[in-house]
Amino acid sequence: MKPQSFEYVRAGTLDSALEILADAGDEAKVIAGGQSLVPVMNLRLARPAVLVDINPLAELARVEQRAGALRLGALVRHRTLERGEVGGALGGLLAEVAGHIGHVPVRVRGSIGGSLAHADPGAEWCLVALALEAEVEIARRGERRRLTVDAFLDGPFTTALAPDELVLGLELARRPGWSYGFAEHARTHGAFAQSGACVALQVRDEVVAAARVAVMGVGGRAERLGPVEAAVVGRPANGAAAAAAGACREVVDPAGYDEVSPDYLRALAAAVVRRATAAAIAAPTEERQ
Repeated sequence: MKPQSFEYVRAGTLDSALEILADAGDEAKVIAGGQSLVPVMNLRLARPAVLVDINPLAELARVEQRAGALRLGALVRHRTLERGEVGGALGGLLAEVAGHIGHVPVRVRGSIGGSLAHADPGAEWCLVALALEAEVEIARRGERRRLTVDAFLDGPFTTALAPDELVLGLELARRPGWSYGFAEHARTHGAFAQSGACVALQVRDEVVAAARVAVMGVGGRAERLGPVEAAVVGRPANGAAAAAAGACREVVDPAGYDEVSPDYLRALAAAVVRRATAAAIAAPTEERQ
């Protein structure tokens, strides 16, 4: 199939992009890489009257080191992060995650802002941003705001983003002494993941002092698993992966997947949580910037 007719507008400045979105409202869609939007337009699941191309907005393609934080502009491509342009433990995590997204052509064009705005339940960046308690920066004409990723994500393919708003970027805190792990399971390389987990740990004297655990593939969006975090904190590091997997198996409640059994998804989630936790234990820790 082919998309319905639309007006194509190439925004020259951020202000002009926001003006177009304010005037067009829910008749407009923003395009950057188009790796998610174009297929759904071809299927006519999305039928924008106006397509706003933001690729000329170079200020949205920056990777910026800030005091205690890393800011990724909305137009930062997956491939940029995969190539290791961000240093430290956090950069290592981002490079690994980026390498799991689709195939190289998708990673070259796809953007982090587009992934967040699309909010696919199997999107790696939504999972990672949730686990790391990142904040999304959003703009509309005359106004900017910031939301935690937890508040930004509503459900499958739905977010708190209003029709006249644009994702500007994502900010992740750099936490000295923390380490990160990621794992996912897909039927084939480059396919959408059936399940995935991202884990952040602070280990002191071989004991887990703090933990952040998020999982995808058991519901309509990625979820933080508070009971799993509680089960890990206070454990010896060498037993943390098993404890996390056991707690995950007890607390996740897969729903909405008719083609596979909840027991299978529960076991799969526990497996990726175990792998991600073990990876975080073995990974180098973030250093002070």
